[in-house]
Amino acid sequence: MTTDISAAPALLDVRNLKKVYPGRGGGVEAVGDLTFSVERGELVCIVGPSGAGKTTLLKCVAGLLDATGGHVVLQGDRVKGPPPGMAVVFQEYGRSLFPWMTVRQNVELPLKEKRVPKAERKRLVESALEAVGLAHVHGSHPWQLSGGMQQRVAIARAVAYEPQILIMDEPFAAVDAQTRADLEDLVRSLWRRLGVTVLFVTHDIDESVYLGRRVIVLSNAPTVVLAEVAVDLPEERDQLGTRSLPRFAELRSEVYRLIQQAKTGARP
Repeated sequence: MTTDISAAPALLDVRNLKKVYPGRGGGVEAVGDLTFSVERGELVCIVGPSGAGKTTLLKCVAGLLDATGGHVVLQGDRVKGPPPGMAVVFQEYGRSLFPWMTVRQNVELPLKEKRVPKAERKRLVESALEAVGLAHVHGSHPWQLSGGMQQRVAIARAVAYEPQILIMDEPFAAVDAQTRADLEDLVRSLWRRLGVTVLFVTHDIDESVYLGRRVIVLSNAPTVVLAEVAVDLPEERDQLGTRSLPRFAELRSEVYRLIQQAKTGARP
């Protein structure tokens, strides 16, 4: 099942994005000609074969890497550097948290850089920590917490920033299965409660179907969009009930088929 988004009002618009890393023989073309949009309030997942350029794509979208061609537009403005309306949560949460700072200080840091007034910073930090279930450890340091709790700190920091769009790059790849399930439910809860737009990259097919309203399947490098799968599961989801639905199995099989097709070098 595919979705036509060409006429949809987009919060994020990626058009003909291309990325070539310099090198001999013309360099390495990581992203070929990639086009997609994300509407305001959507939760969209991106999957693809290993080496498909998913992280390169996200770095271009987040303004952390210059594109070779094409453009990224957020809320009508072309992205030429890290945009103020975007927050990013990376897979390597341990490297993104400062071990000498407390949980509260880590979450507050981007707000200080944004020059948010002290009283408002306090409110935003407390609200974000409450939202991710970490209000009771605000005075702890990251090294005192489990991996799952550290990733919650990283998510709280992004939430406190009040972004229009939250970019997540395989954020749960380094945690155990049970923690991963809890964090998946946390993301869906925050998405529904806060109304934030989420672009979520994952290598886990089941996760993409469970989380998203739409799954964008990437081709092998040089990357293009191979297909888009609309996820017509109930909005209310839970780990046991949703994953046991026949429709969940059908969608999972469709995404898996597309990824296997991508591995053969298939193009749209």
